[in-house]
Amino acid sequence: MVVLAAGDDPAARCRKDAPMSFTVTKPRTRRVQRSELAVPATSTHFFERAASSAADFIFLDLEDAVAPPRKPEAREIAIEALNRIDWGNKTLAVRINGLDTEWAHRDIIEIVSRAPRLDLVMVPKVGTAFDVRFVDALLTGLEREFPRARPLGIEILIETTLGLANVEDIVQASERLEAVIFGIGDYSIDLRTCGEIIGASDRRYAVLADAGEGGARRVHWNDQWHFALARIANACRAHGLRAIDGPYANFGDAAGFRASAARAAALGFEGKWAIHPSQLETANEVFSPTAREIGWAREITAKIQSASAGGDGAFGQDGVLIDLAVLKRAQAIIDRNDAIQAAGRAGARDVA
Repeated sequence: MVVLAAGDDPAARCRKDAPMSFTVTKPRTRRVQRSELAVPATSTHFFERAASSAADFIFLDLEDAVAPPRKPEAREIAIEALNRIDWGNKTLAVRINGLDTEWAHRDIIEIVSRAPRLDLVMVPKVGTAFDVRFVDALLTGLEREFPRARPLGIEILIETTLGLANVEDIVQASERLEAVIFGIGDYSIDLRTCGEIIGASDRRYAVLADAGEGGARRVHWNDQWHFALARIANACRAHGLRAIDGPYANFGDAAGFRASAARAAALGFEGKWAIHPSQLETANEVFSPTAREIGWAREITAKIQSASAGGDGAFGQDGVLIDLAVLKRAQAIIDRNDAIQAAGRAGARDVA
């Protein structure tokens, strides 16, 4: 219960405590993250190949890809690789072990203090905003002791039911937080609906249409991950973060991976994990504007500017209303393409 002192204005208190909004949220850190390649920290033979790949992001994995007895060794290998390999313009992250394990605290301390090339820390299985604030506080202390050219970012995995239930609070937990990844594998396990292949559709999640002529009934497949994906995307867009889709484990199914990436892009995601280099080109393509979209955006921008100069805010084209809202869509496509081009010229690490 809130106790008001004499003279307090409840309405004024609400106005003071409420977050301000002028409807526009700026991205916290602009980076191109169409593809993020997963590399086990103990798979040293993959490092050079990853560094020369088409990936925008690369993360060295200390968690699920490393057996428990090799965790300390994997940490040392990751630090050595971060410092030795020429990663070019790749954005580099390390996925630490879960905060509830005996390795996480030392993962952060050792890697941050000894690997200045690191760009972000990836935190798995985030369940509450406190998890992010804890990592933020630890990074802040380490950066005071070991100054860096630029502050470290954080990207997190929402891969538990608790994390999804708290995602709106989580995305507001730290200014360091840049991206939220949907960890579909562990999430499906936590939801107790795991299938055989992580990221694939589930035949059980379907409905039967009414019987047609001859009595046949068509099966209509639904997307069992739509709720989680849409909620993460909305939370990210509301607070200026990048939404990144998780892995598609069957890397031999190129069409399935493309469909999964396209679905995420349609929901507002900016990129997708790649568990194999063969998935990188597809991810980069799906999460980039097409030549047709870029041409349309430039044409519409020129037409709207011309119409506005004549005092008109809207006009019809081929039976479709074109107004200033459409201009925003066109400008978003142009800005996205410009960012991708800039990242290709100057490096994907930071295009702000």
